[in-house]
Amino acid sequence: MFQQVINPAGNLFLTWLIALLPVALLLVLLAVFRVSAWIATLIGSMVTFLLAAYVWHMPTGPGLRAYVYGAATGVWNVNWITFWGVVLFNTLQVTGLFDRFRAWLLAQGTADVRVQTILFAWAFGALLEGLVGFGYPWAVVAPILIVLGIPDLDALRVAAIANNAPVSYGALGAPIIALSAVTAGTLGMQPNDLLLPYSSAVGHIVAILALLPPWILLYLVSGRNGLVEAWPLAILGSLGYIAGQLPVAVYLGPYLPDVAGSIVCFAVLLALLRVWRPRNIVGYGGRPLTAAEIERANAAHGLTAGQVFEAWLPFAVLVVVVVLWTGPWSPLPKISLFALSEAAGSGVAPGTKVAATFIFAPFVGGTAILASWVIVALLLRLNLAQLGEIFGRTWRQMWGALLVGVFIFGLAYVYNFSGMAGSLAFAFSKIGWAFIIVAPVLGWIGVALSGSNTSTNAMFGTFQAIVGKLLGFPLLLLPTLNSVGAEIGKPVAPQTASVGVSTTRFVRNEGAVIRHNMGWTFLLLGYLVVIGILCLALFPAIAVLPK
Repeated sequence: MFQQVINPAGNLFLTWLIALLPVALLLVLLAVFRVSAWIATLIGSMVTFLLAAYVWHMPTGPGLRAYVYGAATGVWNVNWITFWGVVLFNTLQVTGLFDRFRAWLLAQGTADVRVQTILFAWAFGALLEGLVGFGYPWAVVAPILIVLGIPDLDALRVAAIANNAPVSYGALGAPIIALSAVTAGTLGMQPNDLLLPYSSAVGHIVAILALLPPWILLYLVSGRNGLVEAWPLAILGSLGYIAGQLPVAVYLGPYLPDVAGSIVCFAVLLALLRVWRPRNIVGYGGRPLTAAEIERANAAHGLTAGQVFEAWLPFAVLVVVVVLWTGPWSPLPKISLFALSEAAGSGVAPGTKVAATFIFAPFVGGTAILASWVIVALLLRLNLAQLGEIFGRTWRQMWGALLVGVFIFGLAYVYNFSGMAGSLAFAFSKIGWAFIIVAPVLGWIGVALSGSNTSTNAMFGTFQAIVGKLLGFPLLLLPTLNSVGAEIGKPVAPQTASVGVSTTRFVRNEGAVIRHNMGWTFLLLGYLVVIGILCLALFPAIAVLPK
């Protein structure tokens, strides 16, 4: 069995620099040279393999198998779920149900910009993130806000900041599924057994994080006076999302926290609007609206009760099927047909093993999403032309992201199997307890440059887990902070921004949007650092690995 070497260069600082090369190369390719993500991850995985073989002395045969097992994990554990999530979203678009849902939602919003912002950017954005992710919440929400009178650049900022809290559960839990897959070998567990613990740990921290963004959103669209007058929207907007997100994250897993959080948030906000509304009805910047503007904004949606029911039906099917399929009462996710594994002796913890494993479990979360879509397709009686458009559109949107899933997981598995992650973690552990500050910052940097929370967790998850073990931290804490830190970096991620601006006049001018968003992400990042320190000092149990 291959034995990892912790300091192959003979100098810890030099080893640290070499171990950073694959990550630095990947981020430079993405952020500086703007290389397509699938090409960047392919080049990065090749460089990683060469360094692993020639510097860390990883045997070629076992290393190739580790890469293949990682790539297979990317395909089956992540791509399989994101593909069917996008198919479901495109089904809503092709059939017109998404337009109906949006029209119904617009009619609920009243004319007040603060109500509209919390309903559309916060609650509706969380629903879009939970289903699809990949920048779609910006692309869909920003044009709605622009039509409602918010200037383009400010509308993009509002959509981006609102998108912070839901990202770790985006695309039906893909980032947490990735985190479970890449850290399983380090933590000595199977990936499926880590889904619920990670979902719970992330859920607790996201619940605290989610208390702040609605206040920022109200300030951005109406100023200090508008915020003071509409404070119930901030409180119930955040608590409504948390009331749906946290129980689902803690007890059911990573697939539906955003969807549940969004739906409960809608219910709470609409109930609030029946008994309370802001005293003054204002537009963007706190400007009082004219009677004509109020009348135009309050126009009826024109849908029948049956059409509204049909627009909500796919979401109801998704929630019911995924809850029944993936909940702790279901035996389906635990069924596996075979497992492939390659083990190495750990350089960080002598006498233990680091495993690169692929488990073929046919009834994973992606299959639950497929089953949901099949039911929706039958209920909607999709014809061949619609099916062709749905799958053609999905393939055009997703082929690059699917290749990224293959290459980034191959890279991550080799990075861990060879001992490179262990060497990097060993060097970083010399920082001591102060690494609790660094962990979320690394997540912010990773997603700000790569554009993907899933990819950031794949790149840094194992490394964060090893640092946590070396420092004696709760084992899930640093990977969790990595994932939540990645949420906060989304508003300044070039790849996410390129999708988000695609429906506005800022196409190919992502730089202006990123600069506009930057300061608020620093505020939220500082808030997360404080949350991480408090969790380590006062609430470590939320990130302890269950026995």
